Order: sequence, then C-alpha cells, then structure tokens
Amino acid sequence: MVRVLFFKQINILKMAESKNNVVTHGLSGKIDLLVFRQRGKKTIVTKAPVQSSQPPSSAQQGVRTKFLQAVIYGKSVGADPAQKAAYQEQAEEGQSFYNIAIADFFNAPDIEEINVAGYTGAIGSKIIVKATDDFEVSKVHVKIENGNGSLVEEGDAVADAIGLNFTYTATIANASLAGDKITVTAFDNPGNETESSKTL
Repeated sequence: MVRVLFFKQINILKMAESKNNVVTHGLSGKIDLLVFRQRGKKTIVTKAPVQSSQPPSSAQQGVRTKFLQAVIYGKSVGADPAQKAAYQEQAEEGQSFYNIAIADFFNAPDIEEINVAGYTGAIGSKIIVKATDDFEVSKVHVKIENGNGSLVEEGDAVADAIGLNFTYTATIANASLAGDKITVTAFDNPGNETESSKTL
C-alpha cells in the first residue's frame, strides 16, 4: 500500500527530487510511467516520455539534429584526455565531463563589453573586449572598418590570465575614426560564435 500511495503522489509531478528516501534510494530505470535516475545522493523522478504518432515539425527536427551534434561533440571531448580533464574540473557532484560538454555545446559566448576608450587610431592603441562563456571563450576576433565599409585591419585579441578580458592591439595607423565600425566575434570550444559591433 505504501508503494502504491507513493507512486500516486509522484505521478502528479513532472519531475521530483528525492533525498535519502529509503523507498527510492538506488532505483534507476523505468518503472511503469516513471523514470528514476541517480544523481549523486539524489534520486530524480520524472514521467516517462510519451512517443507521439505525429511526424516531427521542422523546429522539432532542428532540435533533434542539434542534440545529435551535441552528443557527437560530447563523445569527441571524451576521446581527448586534455579536454576531458578540463571539462571534468567544472563538473559538480553527480555530473561528468560529458554533462558539461553537452551544456557548452548549447550555449554561445556572451560579449559583455567592447571598450574602445584606448583606441586612438595610432599603432599600439588598444581595444579591450570582455567576453564570457559557460565554459571557456576560445577566441575573440576583432575587425576594424572605416565608415565607408573598407577594412582597416583585423585579427585575434589576446586573453588575459583569467580569460575574461581580451586585448586587440592596433597594427595599422587609422587617421580618421569618425563612423568607424568595430566588429567583435567571440568563439567557444564547440564552435559557437557571437558577434557584436560598436560604431565610433
């Protein structure tokens, strides 16, 4: 009777979390309409997915394709000892490098600031970009264009010791800055990219 009542109570939830429960401890897999997963000392209970008889929409198919690509990326990380160790360092209790790699695949970097206060157009003047990612920003690319769209210069910025601020140092003299456009593109390890621009 206890078992029946427990399942009836859980069935009204989309997802439940059980801590140190003698009934659910150690359960893993599918029982009736419930799926049990162990995450560290916790037992996660969810409803079993129901297979739809309708063909997937283009949006649903896009999500499935994206997830398949994420799985492939996660496996590639597992095959690279250095990458695997780096991802595992950020894993919390109950997680693995694979969980972190999958999440990283779905999240593009953020460009939080493009600081052009130090860019005067002189060789050696600097543009500083603040960029973040849920795991790591692998590269920041900077492009400088004149107001008419002609290219002044472009190249990769250099990360600071903690990988938060990226500095681009000008290599070409730029006499007129009015209307110039600074375009910054940040990349992460899975290849996601985010672009942002600023007009002088």
